[in-house]
Amino acid sequence: MNVTGHTRRPASIRDVATAAGVSYQTVSRVINGHPSVKQSTRERVLAAIDELGFRRNATALALASGRSRAVTVLTANTTHYGYASILQGVEEAARAASYAVGIGVLESAEEAAVAAEVRRAADAGGGLIVIAYDPAGVGALAAVPAELPVVGVVETPATPPGGDGPWVWTDDREAAHAVTRHLLSLGHETVHYVAIPSSTRRTSARTTGWRQALQEAGAPEPRPVQADWGPAGGHRAGRKLAQDPSVTAILCGNDDLALGVLRALHENGRSVPGDVSVAGFDDAPHSAYLTPSLTTARLDFTGLGRAAFALLHGVLEQSDPIAPHRVSVPELVVRESSGPPPAHV
Repeated sequence: MNVTGHTRRPASIRDVATAAGVSYQTVSRVINGHPSVKQSTRERVLAAIDELGFRRNATALALASGRSRAVTVLTANTTHYGYASILQGVEEAARAASYAVGIGVLESAEEAAVAAEVRRAADAGGGLIVIAYDPAGVGALAAVPAELPVVGVVETPATPPGGDGPWVWTDDREAAHAVTRHLLSLGHETVHYVAIPSSTRRTSARTTGWRQALQEAGAPEPRPVQADWGPAGGHRAGRKLAQDPSVTAILCGNDDLALGVLRALHENGRSVPGDVSVAGFDDAPHSAYLTPSLTTARLDFTGLGRAAFALLHGVLEQSDPIAPHRVSVPELVVRESSGPPPAHV
């Protein structure tokens, strides 16, 4: 109650629009997770929602529509930077739309285990978002029943899907191409590559982009060094590459691998970027604070999560459909870890 003894009226969507200086339709798009809203506008609307205490009554909406206002995210990992940022984006968009978010962890890529987790998620009601960056995620996306609303967050597809393909992705191929091209432009004869696992048996989009840049430049094409996702895998790969004096530039499949490679090069007495240039992928928060700070490709994983929810939300609410799409163009971030090859080379 306020000082006059009257119960304060709950804030409405029009109150939020007035406070944020936008139309109520824009507020609705933000609440529903629509990706076509400028980030600055989205942040202004969300700030107004928090300030006014605006809340949609999820229970009333669910009863009125006869639909469960919930989504479940199926993922094999919740800690790696890309996965965690996608989850953050899904949660932000779902919270603004008064949807609950559950997480189903795919603990195994075995077909039976994946099918069981998909069944549990389906039983929870609502729709599914599957992070399909690994074999377990790919298997889960394929195992979702046709009648269940689902959106897949996938590797860059070899060819864009049809209009009804429920996918969102970032352009990993273009990102790898840009970083490789940057290293070659500094004068390196070639660029070695430490690869993360692909979600399928085919060559990953990151590997394809790296290889394409080398071929366009007429540069030698070293065999990729296969690694896992973390710094330990990068360290093992880095120790191998550090023994080869002809290696002057290394692209790593993510920033965690680059962290391990930097350590291995240091242990073997090879300076960065004096002897070897190193570049990563993703622009994880720590990459700007390494010594030297890491050149990398910035990808908007949080925006990817928001786009995944928006696509699913359009299906669940039977509103304006959103075509499956690439979410953002990657950005090359040049920092201290890349430079010209040593003069003796």
